[in-house]
Amino acid sequence: MPKDMDFEKTAMRVSAVSIAGNAALSLFKLLAGVLAHSGAMISDAVHSASDVLSSFIVIIGVKLSVRAPDREHPYGHERFECVAAIVLAVVLAVTGLLIGYKAIGSIDAKGGAKTVPGLLALVAAIVSIVVKEAMYWYTRYYGKRLNSTSLMANAWHHRSDALSSVGALIGIAGARMGHPVMEPIASLVICVFILKAAYDIFRDAMSKMVDRAADMETEEKIAACVLRQAEVRGIDRLQSREFGSRIYVDLEIRLDGTLSLYDAHAIAEQVHDRIERDFPSVKHIMVHVNPDGKQ
Repeated sequence: MPKDMDFEKTAMRVSAVSIAGNAALSLFKLLAGVLAHSGAMISDAVHSASDVLSSFIVIIGVKLSVRAPDREHPYGHERFECVAAIVLAVVLAVTGLLIGYKAIGSIDAKGGAKTVPGLLALVAAIVSIVVKEAMYWYTRYYGKRLNSTSLMANAWHHRSDALSSVGALIGIAGARMGHPVMEPIASLVICVFILKAAYDIFRDAMSKMVDRAADMETEEKIAACVLRQAEVRGIDRLQSREFGSRIYVDLEIRLDGTLSLYDAHAIAEQVHDRIERDFPSVKHIMVHVNPDGKQ
């Protein structure tokens, strides 16, 4: 199966799991928040519901990113994944700001909260922490395996939801112990967590939109891979750039200057194929041959 097809199939499966899990969880938390009169849990339910939207954004981004190159996009469409991650970050930031605004409005003039939450809200917070942390690790595993910007963004969305549920748990428990102001404060903490996650997602996606080089470790491994080719006498230049979740490499190698054009071309092809085989994230390599005068 081609890499792009495998990427798309796996990403769609992970996103489908996220949608089903978040839809069920957000409904449960919303009911718990309403029945237990918990503003923090309702805020947390809104956060989980935004995860459903984020999964659809991931699906759209992945579908667009795996489209074959065309005349207007000869290098492919991988950056649509970064666009999806940026949209996700904006949605996440708006969600966080709305939660923070509602939390401030729920505090009365005396500094307290208007209602005390019931026990069901406490149970919902614990369930949410367990489920969202599990979804974080599940999505993170496949995000790293596929080197997917949008899946990793969605994973951090799950983690931010788990952390916000921890804040909700503390706030609800504090409110039930006679400190009602702690619940809206917990919602404000949730707001901060969400905004921090949105910022991290946005920063990572933007860095991949501006042709950032691959990390030093990856470039060193590529260089070592090239030098394992017996005929290669040295590397004159190795440049890389990230294009969405994939890497493009420009390479200049030194070969025996007395080799025929056919032999030099064959060695360059072998180097090209070796890199593609050993580094699945590398989509394109341009290999240029320089003659080495040393005999």
